[in-house]
Amino acid sequence: MSQKRKSRGKERRAVYILPNLFTTCSLFAGFYSMVSSINGRFVPAAFAIFLAAVFDTLDGTVARMTRTTSRFGVEYDSLCDLVSFGAAPAVLLYQWALRPNVFHVLGGLSSDDKTMTIGFVAAFVFMACGALRLARFNVSAGIRDPGFFQGLPIPGGAAVAAAAVLWHHRIPGALPAQPPDPTLVLTLTLVLAFLMVSNLDYFSLKNKAVSHNRRPFETLVLIILLLALLILKGRTLLFPLGLVYLASGPVVTVIRHRNGAQGTPDARPEAHGDRECAAPGAAREGASPAGREGTGGGE
Repeated sequence: MSQKRKSRGKERRAVYILPNLFTTCSLFAGFYSMVSSINGRFVPAAFAIFLAAVFDTLDGTVARMTRTTSRFGVEYDSLCDLVSFGAAPAVLLYQWALRPNVFHVLGGLSSDDKTMTIGFVAAFVFMACGALRLARFNVSAGIRDPGFFQGLPIPGGAAVAAAAVLWHHRIPGALPAQPPDPTLVLTLTLVLAFLMVSNLDYFSLKNKAVSHNRRPFETLVLIILLLALLILKGRTLLFPLGLVYLASGPVVTVIRHRNGAQGTPDARPEAHGDRECAAPGAAREGASPAGREGTGGGE
């Protein structure tokens, strides 16, 4: 009897490695993105951020399937999210378009340091707002409707930033006709930062309209077709789709306010696929209420 228990314990500890392994892969992809950005390889850096989002989704899926939840996984995933979706896109944006030798908006001023300050501060603001976004969710995970995010999810902000880079380099193997417009990149960086800490409502995969769809087969076919289209035309479509998602926040907010929608106090997210980072002892958007190892799934 004791041997059976020991074997079960070993098996369970082995299973716990799986979700944390995917979380570590997400962290690795974020670190790879930062190193690639520093080396001037912006397209691989952008793709690495999307790869981090994939791993961030898989770790939650594995955790749900294997029922391997823990506080450790919740906290570990939270830290990895800040690196992969906060620091990595901030470094990418700075190296790509906000460095002093690229950002010449203040070229008429005597000191080039002031130009550096603007780009540096903008990138830092993006990362800081991502951290605030995660922290705010941690303390409000159980009091809002899990079908909607309060503010732009940090993986969403990171994905739009990466998609902007891919859009600029949308012809594989060809050099861009001109360098990125630093003013537009600066504006995009600050807009993403503002949206992450805003009170706008963004649609979540945890929404009942998705999770309780009455036509699951048709929906699955549409998702497969969309994924196939993104694989073929990802560099061209990702950024426009990202802009549509950004614009959906104000629209969803207005519609919900007209309908008098409010956060449900007892709402506890369950599906790990769309969450951020849960507070200690609390579920995150998409995480198991008890917390689990390898929480992931990019909000």
